Amino acid sequence: MTPGDEVLITGPTGAEMLLPKDPEANIIMLATGTGIAPMRSYLRLLFHDKAGASSDGDRKFKGLAWLFMGVPYSKSLLYDDEHQTYKKAFPDQFRYDYAVSREQKNAAGQKMYIQTKMAEYAEELWDLMQDEKTHVYMCGLKGMESGMAECFGPIAEKNGLVWTEFAKAMKKADRYHVEVY
Repeated sequence: MTPGDEVLITGPTGAEMLLPKDPEANIIMLATGTGIAPMRSYLRLLFHDKAGASSDGDRKFKGLAWLFMGVPYSKSLLYDDEHQTYKKAFPDQFRYDYAVSREQKNAAGQKMYIQTKMAEYAEELWDLMQDEKTHVYMCGLKGMESGMAECFGPIAEKNGLVWTEFAKAMKKADRYHVEVY
């Protein structure tokens, strides 16, 4: 190829992990290991890249983005510098929490997995998920799915719901996006 040649680019080919079009959506992101890759691209679009900016320079995204990242050791916390920058620049729109399983424990002495960290904010997250504008994105280890049930099963039951049915309804409404392996 030479400079100026036309190139045909297609994609994205899947629709499972696309961000909502509503700029006021709330986005809860759960990532383990390499599952941080799509979350990083979301965050760059929402808080950094030109594509996420309006013509006046303001950001198009007006909702809340909340990242939960799980890793075994703190040295595996990828892109922490970016997360800190987004938090500083957008304190009302970006939150992040890390779960470092081999180095942290919760108050009950359990290893700190994503679901353990999320349990610290279970009521707040549950309330967010009641909003039709809230989307959940999960990428990484398959155990996160059962971790969600572990975290939100009791609160769903307390509210007269069954977590698996609630999650199915969110998925049917295109608000629950899962790519696990």
